Amino acid sequence: MGPWRCLLLLPLLAAALRAQQQQFMEYVERRLTLLEERISQWHDQSSRYSTELRDFKNQVLGMLETAEKEREAMRSEAESAAVRVDRLEREVDYLETQNPAPPCVEVDETLMEKQVATAKQRKNEKYTKLTDCSDTIASVRAMKILKRFGSTSGLWTKDAAGNSEKIYVFDGTANDTVYVFPRMREFTLFSATRKAARIKLPYPWVGTGHLVYNGHLYYIRQQGPFQVIKFNLANKTVVDSSVFPAEEQIPVFGLSPFTYIEVAADEEGLWAIYATKEDEKNICLAKLDPTSLDIEQMWDTPCPRENAEGAFVVCGALHVVYNTRLPSRSRVQCVFDVSGTLAPEDASLVYFPKRYGSHSSMKYSPQERQIYAWDDGYQIIYRMEMKKKLEV
Repeated sequence: MGPWRCLLLLPLLAAALRAQQQQFMEYVERRLTLLEERISQWHDQSSRYSTELRDFKNQVLGMLETAEKEREAMRSEAESAAVRVDRLEREVDYLETQNPAPPCVEVDETLMEKQVATAKQRKNEKYTKLTDCSDTIASVRAMKILKRFGSTSGLWTKDAAGNSEKIYVFDGTANDTVYVFPRMREFTLFSATRKAARIKLPYPWVGTGHLVYNGHLYYIRQQGPFQVIKFNLANKTVVDSSVFPAEEQIPVFGLSPFTYIEVAADEEGLWAIYATKEDEKNICLAKLDPTSLDIEQMWDTPCPRENAEGAFVVCGALHVVYNTRLPSRSRVQCVFDVSGTLAPEDASLVYFPKRYGSHSSMKYSPQERQIYAWDDGYQIIYRMEMKKKLEV
């Protein structure tokens, strides 16, 4: 191809390039216009969504504010109802106290000496059981820590024979006031004592060996010799009192020097756990008549006082719980069965889960098959696994 032909083609090629450039620019402009329209549309939608979200947030805040007001109103109503219930309970207690109070029974020294002589004649005899209970503790099935309340030493319990849901709390080892919570829920949920009624006893109590049994409080008073006071919880009066017929008493548990008499309950009734200088190395046991406070029978047990921190009775068998001077894991290390159906060497040596220190009180509930324990200010429930004595 000659040079003159190339010159003729150059204008044509230039025109074609200009046409393509024009088409490309138009295409780019259309795409940019479309993109701008989409951006504008997105912006409009975003603004609308933001407005709707803000309106929804304001609506939710309004609903939360309304719910909070309703919650406060319900809480106020609940507290008002609790106050009315407390007032009603106080009024009921007041009406109950209007019943004629039985006179305080004085101790007849001659009668008491006769009862002690009868009990000593039967001392260490085999016990004739009143029930067919043949169970013994196999292990601790579960443990529940309720709360921490009051002093490092104390006692909490329910009625060991009745169906009442009330919780009775003895804070400390010497006082004259008992706290009464209407139910376990009030005792567990509230840290203070504002949900508790107060019973001021006519005589101060000592130690942590007290018991609530069949609507009565059996507590220990020290005024020279030790006395067991039977106090009616309904009309707030002393029903009976008895000087405990043991000479030169000493603390029953080596690790709990504040307890001289431990009143316990099981399926057979009431028991008294104590110790004297006559046999100061070992723990003694007595069967009590819950009506008259008479000593029905007495036993010298082989269970040592040293390193003992507490004890309870199950189906006529005394279980003594031991620890160490430096608190470690509590364990049942001595069992004495008054009926003779369970040999000490055949009993299960039950271990309690290690918690805080050592137990200042352990109250067995024969109806619930559990123990209410006080461990260094913590209130604990031990649920027990039982088995037949013959299966041990």
